[in-house]
Amino acid sequence: MATPQSDTPLSPLRTVAVVGLGTMGTGIAEVLAAAGRDVIGIDVSEAQAAKCAAALEASTARAVGRGRLTERQRAELLARVTTGTDLSAAAGADLVIEVAPESYEIKQQIFRELDGIVRPETVLATGTNALSVTRLAADSAHPERVLGMHFFNPAPAMKLVEVVSSVLTAPAAVSAVTDLALDLGKEPVAVGDRPGFVADGLLFGYLNQAAAMYEARYASREDIDAAMRLGCGLPMGPLALLDLIGIDTARTVLDAMYAASRDRLHAPAPILKQLSEAGLTGRKAGRGFYTYEAPGSGTVVEDALTPRADGPSVAGRPVRSVGVAGSGTMASGIAEVFAKAGFEVVLAARSEEKAQAAKARIGKSLSRSVDRGRMTAEAAAGTLDLIRPTGTYDDFADVDLAVEAVAEDLEVKRQLFTTLDKVCKPGSVLATTTSSLPVVACARATSRPQDVIGMHFFNPAPAMKLVEVVRTVLTADDVHATVREVCAKIRKHAVDCGDRAGFIVNALLFPYLNNAVKMVQEHYATLDDIDAAMKLGGGYPMGPFELLDVVGLDVSLAIEKVLHREFRDPGLAPAPLLEHLVAAGCLGRKTGRGFREYAKR
Repeated sequence: MATPQSDTPLSPLRTVAVVGLGTMGTGIAEVLAAAGRDVIGIDVSEAQAAKCAAALEASTARAVGRGRLTERQRAELLARVTTGTDLSAAAGADLVIEVAPESYEIKQQIFRELDGIVRPETVLATGTNALSVTRLAADSAHPERVLGMHFFNPAPAMKLVEVVSSVLTAPAAVSAVTDLALDLGKEPVAVGDRPGFVADGLLFGYLNQAAAMYEARYASREDIDAAMRLGCGLPMGPLALLDLIGIDTARTVLDAMYAASRDRLHAPAPILKQLSEAGLTGRKAGRGFYTYEAPGSGTVVEDALTPRADGPSVAGRPVRSVGVAGSGTMASGIAEVFAKAGFEVVLAARSEEKAQAAKARIGKSLSRSVDRGRMTAEAAAGTLDLIRPTGTYDDFADVDLAVEAVAEDLEVKRQLFTTLDKVCKPGSVLATTTSSLPVVACARATSRPQDVIGMHFFNPAPAMKLVEVVRTVLTADDVHATVREVCAKIRKHAVDCGDRAGFIVNALLFPYLNNAVKMVQEHYATLDDIDAAMKLGGGYPMGPFELLDVVGLDVSLAIEKVLHREFRDPGLAPAPLLEHLVAAGCLGRKTGRGFREYAKR
């Protein structure tokens, strides 16, 4: 076996060949040329090489029109790029970046040919996001100079570059490529060689689960996508993102990940194979999970699966007053939401003092809204007047909708629903805000399970736009219609889902977080690199470890245990590192220490 060379610095990577001039290769060529590199673009297809040149002409013209480039800078940039079909044009390159199709056969053939063309010290980088860099390197005459340089699409806009080392890669090659990435204005993240690396390794497992959720008809494509956008702040829903990436590409990546991990979470959902083999590969084909105006278009058009805006076939029950049970942040937030919408609210806690404290918290929240110009002082006062705090659930006798927001403990919730069953008038809708426990268990604690439904709000309730509406097999149609109508009145986006652990958001979010913990546990990447990869490469508003510390490691562990118990998938078992941190009392920001340490307040 060849061994890595010494740390002797490599020559500056001034001339770069890009092999494969599809969308990604063209984007990389533009980034390199914009940073002053001489770029040799090579593709087996003469038409594709010409298309690359035309795309660069067009993109730089747009940059001039937007004031980002002058005409002189544009001319200089374009002069630095040549395109053609002859691989021997890479002979003088200091670095070759290969972005050919995801096939070992194709990529290995390119590397074998390059071995006879380029200088021995030339660095060879593969842009693969699914294949083994080690396997590609081992087939090269100089495996020590082969590494991965994984850009993200669109390359000119996305800041992340994963620099992938194999056990054969020379440190000097890694250093040279890392310095280049920095010079390109990118954020390089150093990772080891495993399918998907960091960003795609976490992203594609999540996308696969979303596809499986849709295939099981648990929720509609629109509701799955809306839930993840509004519940997690993601720029796109998972099914829309699969269409953008390409369903065939996603299947290739997942196949490679599953071959390496044997984790069932990475086994491609059958629907990905069905759509791929039918040619329904997403936007590029004009149809995937959604239907598009034309191949390559991002404009979704209606099809047979598009929800109709005909309104519910069953009328809901009238709701004028709402009871909110609980005194924590979620309870006070929900009470504020209903009062802002003009509902009379009874806010009940275990004591009058706790209820008054919850109302005071609402008052402070409303005052902040006034200070920020979001509402007038008169409107805030009127909203607060609609909330009546109480220390007894007996005051729920006349409410039309009772919403519990107490501790996430099934026995506590069951006891409360038994009480609500006795106190609330016939016809009142009883709702639980549980995020992970079975709604039907709350329903069975009453004599009227048909009146019980889930309304999963997200924290902070006044700001978050999503409510997961969770029907059990016993929930009456008019109860479901009532809650949908109420969600519209309080200006929340309702998504429908069935009564199973995690519903939509948590069932997709927490396995992703758990897999991030496993990466750290296995010393594959650092907390900082993983957080950076997901923010810069996946468009996430927070990295997984930032989010875990905000949510609370104990809360995360509890939800992951519920998911593991319900689905009995070994891949959902909580990472031991998470269990150890919780056992040590490192629960996140609320304790001052979780995955990171925080200053005491």
